[in-house]
Amino acid sequence: MMQLFSKGKSYIFDRPAVMGILNVTPDSFSDGGRYNLMYNALQHVGQMLNEGADFIDIGGCSTRPNNAIATEAEEMERVVPILKSIRKRFPDALVSIDTFRKNVAEACIGEGADLINDISGGLFDAEMLPYIGQNHIPYVMMHCVGTPETMHQYALGGNIYQTVHDFFEQQCQILESFGEQQIILDPGIGFGKNLEANYQLLSDMDKYRYNHLPILIGISRKSLINKVLGTMPQEAENGTTVLNTIALLNGADILRVHDVKKAREAVELVGSFRNFAAKLEP
Repeated sequence: MMQLFSKGKSYIFDRPAVMGILNVTPDSFSDGGRYNLMYNALQHVGQMLNEGADFIDIGGCSTRPNNAIATEAEEMERVVPILKSIRKRFPDALVSIDTFRKNVAEACIGEGADLINDISGGLFDAEMLPYIGQNHIPYVMMHCVGTPETMHQYALGGNIYQTVHDFFEQQCQILESFGEQQIILDPGIGFGKNLEANYQLLSDMDKYRYNHLPILIGISRKSLINKVLGTMPQEAENGTTVLNTIALLNGADILRVHDVKKAREAVELVGSFRNFAAKLEP
C-alpha cells in the first residue's frame, strides 16, 4: 500500500498506480508535438483520467538521445499554461511535473502541482533537493548518470543492482536530511544502462529498493522493447504491456505509461491473478 500527502490531502493506493504521460514538447521520442495545442492536451488528459490514470505527468523538456535540451524559459512556457488549465478543468487530478530544474518545480508547485518527477535524482540542479526537502514535496527520484547531454552515452552493466541501490541510498539520505520525505524510486530503465541491465532492473526490485520505498517503472515504448522486437516506439504498446506485467509481478508500485487503458488492465489482471493464486495456497 502506498500513501501520499499533498496540499492537505491524503491519497491511499491499495493497488499499483498508473501515471499517464503528457508530453508538451515538439521533440519527445514517442509523441513529440501531438499535445502542444491546449485543446489536444486537455482532451488527452480527460481521456487518461477516464481510463483510470492516478497521476498525470507533464513534461516540457525532452531528453531523448542527440536532442537539444530546452532552456528553462522554454520549459516554463510549455508546462505552466497547461498545468493551470488542468487545474481549472480537472481540479481533483493528481498532477506530477517531469523536470530536473528547481525553478520549474517551484513555479509548478505554486500553480497547484502535487509532485515532482526528477530524472536526475537531484544531480542536475543543486537547488532541487534542498527545495523539495524543505517543503516536503512528494518526489520521484530517478537513477541517472552523466548530464542531460551525456547520460545516453553511458551503458552501465555489471552489478547494476548495487550501483542503483547505492545511488538511491546516497540521494535519499541527502533529501532526508531536510526532514521526513515522500520519496518514490525510479531505477531509470532506458537511461544509461545496457540492454541486460535494463532487464535485470525489472527482475528483482528488492535488490535495489532502498528503505522499503515505492518503485516507479517507466518502460513505455522504450528501446529495451524495440531492440528485442525490432519495432518503432509507436509499435511498442504490446511489448510495453508485457514488460509492465512483468514489472507488476516483481513488485512495481507505479507504472508510467503512454497508454493508460492497457496499463490499468494489466494492474487489474495481475491483481486478480494474485488473489486467485493466494486462495490455492495450502
